[in-house]
Amino acid sequence: MNGNDLYKIWKEEEEAAFQGWDFSRINPYIKEEPLTWDYKGIILKHLKPHMRLLDMGTGGGEFLLTLNHPHKNTFVTEGYEPNYQLCLEKLAPLGITVKPCSDGAALPYDDNFFDIIINRHESYLVEDIYRLLKPGGLIITQQVGGDNNSIISKKLIKGFASEFPDFDLAREEIKFRQAGFEIFYKNEFYSKTLYSDVKAIVYMAKILVWDFPGFSVDKCFDELLALQQELEENGFVEGNEVRFIICAKKGD
Repeated sequence: MNGNDLYKIWKEEEEAAFQGWDFSRINPYIKEEPLTWDYKGIILKHLKPHMRLLDMGTGGGEFLLTLNHPHKNTFVTEGYEPNYQLCLEKLAPLGITVKPCSDGAALPYDDNFFDIIINRHESYLVEDIYRLLKPGGLIITQQVGGDNNSIISKKLIKGFASEFPDFDLAREEIKFRQAGFEIFYKNEFYSKTLYSDVKAIVYMAKILVWDFPGFSVDKCFDELLALQQELEENGFVEGNEVRFIICAKKGD
């Protein structure tokens, strides 16, 4: 396949519509090592129907709805405007409370309101989570480490440096303990990710702007061609993922 053909394919991925937090378009081209914990399983172990549940940064509510929690006891925040509108269309009619929230802002809910807060890959303020939880309430958060995608980011973005180089389990655990939380489970996972088509990397880079700042097919075309050569030589392009999880309880 020549450069012109690849350019057309990659531009199509770059311009593809994106709503919610759904990577199903590119999942067939990605091989990932499974996490060593079950985020959903941990939540369901602790979640009871009577509990008030907050899902921070719910995306389009795709994961949240798989929990089958009573809608009247389900609350969400979402800061990305297209996803927020999707939540209003998809979740609000079910009776789920939807509120917008921008990064770094206090969450728009009352003190001591929630029994359990879940957060997968969304930013947070530890002190605000503590404020929102009832005494004895739980926070379960799975996060993306600061070194995530760094292998491909460095190949694709000239002069790349992580925006969050110190964001890891050890440092975040200290913050939770200092805020008054008791940690009852924690873990961290470093894994290889194999891509079988460069168009999957283009799609991902368009979405994950913090890992691929300034990315576009036009600006990074030579770097994409180098990744294509790596793919043809090795059968894949190797990347990396970093995840960690913290499960904590607010003091009674």
